Order: sequence, then structure tokens, then C-alpha cells
Amino acid sequence: MGESIAGVVSQIRSILAQQLGLEPSEIRPEANILDDLGADSLDVVEMVMSLEQAFDIEMPDEEVESMRTIADLERFVTSALAA
Repeated sequence: MGESIAGVVSQIRSILAQQLGLEPSEIRPEANILDDLGADSLDVVEMVMSLEQAFDIEMPDEEVESMRTIADLERFVTSALAA
């Protein structure tokens, strides 16, 4: 993985903030994607597509469905990049 974990996390938060119309500082690790950030199912699909494109990874539907928080999402992306 060429980028640092902190750099990847920062990029993830920027992408999510842009998708949801929030400031990156509002995207906290413990935030629930649906409940705290107000994302709906279409937002989640768009976030996944943006992250897949930005990091050249694949996020299987069953994995995405198990992700509840920003930390879950960040863990998946950083693990996928390290693989």
C-alpha cells in the first residue's frame, strides 16, 4: 500500500463528506453511517461506488451490509489496500 493509513482515512472521510454534503470533520469513526450521518440506501450505493473507484478495490455487497460505522468502512478499505 503506497499511502499511509492516515492518508487513506483522510481520503475516505473527504469522499464521504462530499457524498453526504458534510464537512470531513463531521465524519467521525464512531458515527453510524445511516443513523448519525443521515445516509440512505442510495447514498450508501454512491459511497461504495466512489470508494471502489478512488481506491481501485471491490466491496462485496455482503461486506457492505455488515458495515455500520465509519470505522467499519475504514477498516475494510485499509485491509483491502494492504492485501
